Amino acid sequence: MSPAFRAMDVEPRAKGVLLEPFVHQVGGHSCVLRFNETTLCKPLVPREHQFYETLPAEMRKFTPQYKGVVSVRFEEDEDRNLCLIAYPLKGDHGTADNVDNSDCEPKSKLLRWTNKKLHGLEMEKTPKDWVRQHRKEEKMKSHKLEEEFEWLKKSEVLYYSVEKKGNVSSQLKHYNPWSMKCHQQQLQRMKENAKHRNQYKFILLENLTSHYEVPCVLDLKMGTRQHGDDASEEKAANQIRKCQQSTSAVIGVRVCGMQVYQAGSGQLMFMNKYHGRNLSVQGFKEALFQFFHNGRYLRRELLGPVLKKLAELKAILERQESYRFYSSSLLIIYDGKERPEVALDSDAEDLEDLSEESADESAGAYAYKPIGASSVDVRMIDFAHTTCRLYGEDSVVHEGQDAGYIFGLQSLIDIVTEISEEGGE
Repeated sequence: MSPAFRAMDVEPRAKGVLLEPFVHQVGGHSCVLRFNETTLCKPLVPREHQFYETLPAEMRKFTPQYKGVVSVRFEEDEDRNLCLIAYPLKGDHGTADNVDNSDCEPKSKLLRWTNKKLHGLEMEKTPKDWVRQHRKEEKMKSHKLEEEFEWLKKSEVLYYSVEKKGNVSSQLKHYNPWSMKCHQQQLQRMKENAKHRNQYKFILLENLTSHYEVPCVLDLKMGTRQHGDDASEEKAANQIRKCQQSTSAVIGVRVCGMQVYQAGSGQLMFMNKYHGRNLSVQGFKEALFQFFHNGRYLRRELLGPVLKKLAELKAILERQESYRFYSSSLLIIYDGKERPEVALDSDAEDLEDLSEESADESAGAYAYKPIGASSVDVRMIDFAHTTCRLYGEDSVVHEGQDAGYIFGLQSLIDIVTEISEEGGE
């Protein structure tokens, strides 16, 4: 049985698990769902599945932990709400012959959890009346969906004020616009496919944000090339154009999404991929600065650990032969909920009572240090277009390193170093 099922921290539903939207998704177009507190799941793409099962051991610390494969299907609860439920695969093996995975691609029509009812259950209407009404409703909702997507596209950077005294993490769940966009897209696709298919394979992966109270997430599209070897001419041309018109062509990296909690101003900030594509190199640097800024000052204590991890990842990738990580992303994650700073000579009672604000007001009177070490994570994700000579069915076999990805890492190292060395706050 998949380890995630053995160590489930959610209430099972008839040996299945109710899947929910993953609220910290800031980029990408694939369906990402929350399996439990520490585990996410996404549609199984054979190439990505192969990557996780064969990746070199030294790369594992820079990728999410792979936890297995589950079968996902649609079900209705007692109120006729449509839900996505995950079940162990029959036989508890990595594959199941009786589960159709012929359409499990990143753009496959896999569904997000929703509380909307299926219109097909409205049996009180005659077939002709129902079809007419259904088409009318679908047309109206389609227009509304397009309007909302256009609004999101135009609103490339959004700010929300939050109650600092409340639970910031729970408030964040209601604000993330990219998560909302993905949810609506999958809902639309659901209605087109539920009649034809009701069972899919999903892979289970570590939830990298589970260690943080208020995750700040930066999604960076890495490399100078994004299209896979199997891309159509039209797809390849489209991806080449996006690279040429963004920082991908110049520095090998561009912003794909960002979520930041600025504790100093009490604001949540979201930046989407459309804004990221339009950034200049200087704009990219300013976006990175903004990501590590808490609204009052730069979180400098995070920059050293980030640089160390980036350098280690770069050294590892320089040792990999034949791998190409086309369209892969790099995540940088830290906790926006800062730990209070305390005076070095404080006693135990002072440590309990000292708040972040009082420490800030007393700055200069004492030497201060954070309670506990700051934690920052750097991970590679999204391997649907990764290739390697180990993948015997690939028609193109590359030699040497992924120079485009490594170039992007070096650019990232250089820019973070510049930010670290500059004196401005």
